[in-house]
Amino acid sequence: MGIQKNLADLFLHLPPSVKLVAVSKNQPEVGILEAYRHGQRRFGENKVQELMRKQAVLPTDIEWHFIGHLQTNKVRYIIPFIGLIQSIDSLKLLIEVNKEAAKINRVVDCLLELFIASEETKFGLDFPEAQAILESKDYRSMHAIRITGLMGMATFTNDTTRVRNEFQSLYHSFQLLKKEYFPADQNFAEISMGMSEDFHIAMEEGSTLVRIGTAIFGERKGE
Repeated sequence: MGIQKNLADLFLHLPPSVKLVAVSKNQPEVGILEAYRHGQRRFGENKVQELMRKQAVLPTDIEWHFIGHLQTNKVRYIIPFIGLIQSIDSLKLLIEVNKEAAKINRVVDCLLELFIASEETKFGLDFPEAQAILESKDYRSMHAIRITGLMGMATFTNDTTRVRNEFQSLYHSFQLLKKEYFPADQNFAEISMGMSEDFHIAMEEGSTLVRIGTAIFGERKGE
């Protein structure tokens, strides 16, 4: 009953404008199948090997999102089936995604990951770096990727004011990039922000994709 009830509660609270990505990393296939049977179709993974194992045995209509740091040498393994890469954090990675997608005549949707937290992290672009990617000759020559929005992770803290400010920062960055680079592109529409502990704030600040694991599956069994 746990997963079913948790999903039902979430579906009641999510408006039509917000899509749910069930973060299934470190979760067994049986739990994912239970969520699937109760209507969930988008799942997020952060490790290529684990994602490939699950994708091979789970229903083919699942929309898989990659939400972790993606190494360029592993891009080719997920390109055939990935629905959305949420964590583009360098031009080098975007070039690799475009190259591998072009080989199989796919156009892969991607989000630029912006660093919005006050915690130190290895990954995520600042705003000028995102602009530099979008202004680069490399990006302008790409035909096998599509930038559909931004992703960001707020600081893990009980300070809701800080979290709200960070989400507002991502929304503001989205609006600026939309105006400058995607004014007529309806595909540039996604703001992925908000997890189990802060998705209510994220939705208030304009999130269109929430990444929720613990509130669906319970505490993860290891990392």
